[in-house]
Amino acid sequence: MARFWFTSAPLPGHLDWGGLLKTAQALHDAGHQVLWVSEERLGGLVAQAGVPFVAIPHTGWRWPPPPLPTMANFVNENMVTLRYRRALDTWLSADLVAQGVEALRDLAEHIGPPDVIVTDPFLAAAALAAEVIGVPLVVGGWASGPPLDEDQMLYIQRQLGAEAQQRIAWLCEQFGVQGVNFSDGPAPSIQSPLLHISYFSATWHQGEPILPQTEFVGGCVTPPRGDPPAWLADLPADQPLGMVTLGSTFTGDLAFFAHGARAIAAADMIPLVVIGPGPIAPAHKERLKEALPGGTRLLNWVDYDHVLPRLRVIVHHGGMGTTHAAIVHAIPQVIVPHAADQRGQARRARQAKVGLELTSPDVRRGQLVDAVRAITSTEWVLERVRALAQEFAALGGPPRAAHLLAGIASRR
Repeated sequence: MARFWFTSAPLPGHLDWGGLLKTAQALHDAGHQVLWVSEERLGGLVAQAGVPFVAIPHTGWRWPPPPLPTMANFVNENMVTLRYRRALDTWLSADLVAQGVEALRDLAEHIGPPDVIVTDPFLAAAALAAEVIGVPLVVGGWASGPPLDEDQMLYIQRQLGAEAQQRIAWLCEQFGVQGVNFSDGPAPSIQSPLLHISYFSATWHQGEPILPQTEFVGGCVTPPRGDPPAWLADLPADQPLGMVTLGSTFTGDLAFFAHGARAIAAADMIPLVVIGPGPIAPAHKERLKEALPGGTRLLNWVDYDHVLPRLRVIVHHGGMGTTHAAIVHAIPQVIVPHAADQRGQARRARQAKVGLELTSPDVRRGQLVDAVRAITSTEWVLERVRALAQEFAALGGPPRAAHLLAGIASRR
């Protein structure tokens, strides 16, 4: 049996990407030696999934990221620049990444190296450590695309791309490697030369250029583990439910939760408002409770495998894991992107005709009510939602991803 390390940034959302943790489960259930390696804060969630976990002192991921300024006179151009730099410093702060590489190298020396390292798409330390240790790297959860066209990039993107290249070059020099697991081009990213596993489909990407080492495995509904939570079991099976979530990271928009819950209640469904595991000031939480319609269930976290089969709609931010889960369970979705790749997920959901994309001003103007009613009552949309779920299931999901990884390991 092969030995696999799964590595991720220490955020709950980085366990998913549409099926990364379930792929680790599938390999573990097949008898392979699987170890999830990240910082201690993820240990409970990984153990709950039945996957062995080991904590390292640092993954190289900066969290929390540098704070954004709150000055009223901070002009929009400067804010755009700061957001791009903040993103770069989160995944590629050279001193922190070096600590992550050292932690992974030390672990390999202590317990022996794996046959394959599987990483989330943004853990630079794993990309370097795989080369340092001398094992293949696989990226899970992100389709591999060709380099960006420099002529189409903003000036700040080109500038920070050059800075990223310099940081990677410095790290490679420190560890005596070539950087084989990073892409070329004006904006480098983590790129396995062997395999990228995407839990979506080629049609989802609407003809976007994709490199040949990408394998699309879609996704499928998996049976829940254990008993359903008591609050869910107490709800009548025929009672329609809708969920509002901002995932586990972008959870500060409390007004979004209230608007979403009211829209779901207006469509005669019980709202489930999932606010994430992060702390919320008691006074803010009380104000949120007062703004929610009667009957709303206010929750910190839900097990998607238990809850999603009961849902008729999801109102969310466009996180990759939530978008994917809605597709797999054939649930129409309303997406209000808040940051990063969420805009891409919202656009693709709209193009695939399985969801509606709104902006924050749309939400403030009350358009969520009409959006939820329309997306849950238009028959051709519901037919498209079911068809896309079938397309994803036919690609094999995490079991096929596990098979692909076993194939990489067998070449060793």
